[in-house]
Amino acid sequence: MVEITEHTRNVLLEVAKSKKIYVEGNFLKILKAPKGDKEFEEYLKLCKQKDIETRRKRLEVTKQVQQQNKQLETAAAKNNKLMFDLKVALEETERRKEEAEQAKAEAEKLRDNAISDLETLQKKTQFELVGRIVKIALIVIMGVGVITTALFAYTLITGQENPILESTWSNLFGILLTNSFSIVGTIMGVKYATEKD
Repeated sequence: MVEITEHTRNVLLEVAKSKKIYVEGNFLKILKAPKGDKEFEEYLKLCKQKDIETRRKRLEVTKQVQQQNKQLETAAAKNNKLMFDLKVALEETERRKEEAEQAKAEAEKLRDNAISDLETLQKKTQFELVGRIVKIALIVIMGVGVITTALFAYTLITGQENPILESTWSNLFGILLTNSFSIVGTIMGVKYATEKD
């Protein structure tokens, strides 16, 4: 224990009265009032009360700061989780967008392939149809020509003159020749008219 001198005692009491400043902390534990000095004993009691009150306030502030720190840590953890979830959601959105674009590209490719196959099939079908029409037209033309020529040859061999058959034969060949070119021209016109640019 430290005993207080008269001068120190008076200074401490004067500072307490005039400026409301008191001794506090662990220093109070070693101060001892001179024997019989009731005023200084009261001063030390007041200092101890103020010290206890100050410590209590500091403890409350410390607890409040710790509680706020805990709340901040919890909020930071929630914020980090939200940021992580947001990042995952953005990555998932980007992945789905890329998948949708790939699916769209594949669908367009399949559509283009289907259109190409359909056009090829149509061209093949048209080509086969044109081929059949031309074959049938040629068979009909040749058949009529052969029959008419055979009849005309028969009349020449037998010596019978038949002006109707002669004119029919020459007209028939002219008509067949004209019609064959007309048929082929029509077929070619239809073929080129149905093609794209």
